[in-house]
Amino acid sequence: MRPQLFRTRITELFGIRHPILCGGLIWLADASYVAAAVNAGGMGFITALSFPGNPERLRAEVRKCRTLTEGKAFGVSLAFSARPNVNDRLLPYIDIIRDEKIPFMETSGGNPAPFLPMLKEAGCIIIHKVPAVRYALSAEKMRVHAITVIGGEAGGHPGTYMLGNMVQALLAADAVKLPLAVGGGMATGRHLVTALAMGADAILLGSRMLSASEIWAHPRYKERILAANEFDNRVVMKIFRRHHRVLDNEAARAVEDLETRGITDFESYRSLVSGRATRGAYETGDLSQGMLDLGPAGVFAREIKPVEAIFDELIDEAISALERLERLNAQ
Repeated sequence: MRPQLFRTRITELFGIRHPILCGGLIWLADASYVAAAVNAGGMGFITALSFPGNPERLRAEVRKCRTLTEGKAFGVSLAFSARPNVNDRLLPYIDIIRDEKIPFMETSGGNPAPFLPMLKEAGCIIIHKVPAVRYALSAEKMRVHAITVIGGEAGGHPGTYMLGNMVQALLAADAVKLPLAVGGGMATGRHLVTALAMGADAILLGSRMLSASEIWAHPRYKERILAANEFDNRVVMKIFRRHHRVLDNEAARAVEDLETRGITDFESYRSLVSGRATRGAYETGDLSQGMLDLGPAGVFAREIKPVEAIFDELIDEAISALERLERLNAQ
């Protein structure tokens, strides 16, 4: 593991060596992956909703992660629905987060405000993920502890504004007073240095990590990630204002065809976008099905290797970037 190169508000808040966060990847961010991120000097979050209808599986995964990290702190990721009546399903997961004394929470999606008091009462440090600065400012008023702002390049759900990080990250750094991470298009040590130079305190990695050895998905999936170029993704579900950036596969093209035809009956989409189809693709390697989150930064995933080796590569690249800046110094 590389020695600490940067000390930021995020490294201090989470007690980590590197300002690198690995966000919750639905279905994929399990104990093995999250423990690898923590043991490599970053922070990771087990995705609670990877265990739909079975919160006790989250408890088992938390305990496994605690063993793999030898007691080092890690986090859980919880996505709230924009439909408030659906969020009561999250209460059993929050009970487990409280019971297991999870120190860090990544929250995202809909308004977390109704659930923040119980998470804070449980002692959680909360980093809330948003797709635009306006939502970051709202989250600050809710007294979360840190904020992640993602740009339109992000795989998964980048929001509807789709503003790139060359603009949005700088706007966020100017506007947000809390510790700030930026995600979307972040994949290399050069991105890390750039994000810190723009005023952020960390980067959030997603697509870059899909080829990590500790990701459990089928080998054919990882080989497809390695073969992907920056254009092998598309944004679907725009007709519902639920923008979703995914691998360009048969299912995504079928969804886009329905949108092009102006079809707004969600039942026409359900089988294509269901979580069951996505998990099935990860399990079987049948990459024609499912909405498989992927942003253009996946192009920087060039080989399958452990999380620690990826982090080492990022830090080495960051050192090279800093050295280049030093050589360009005219003084």
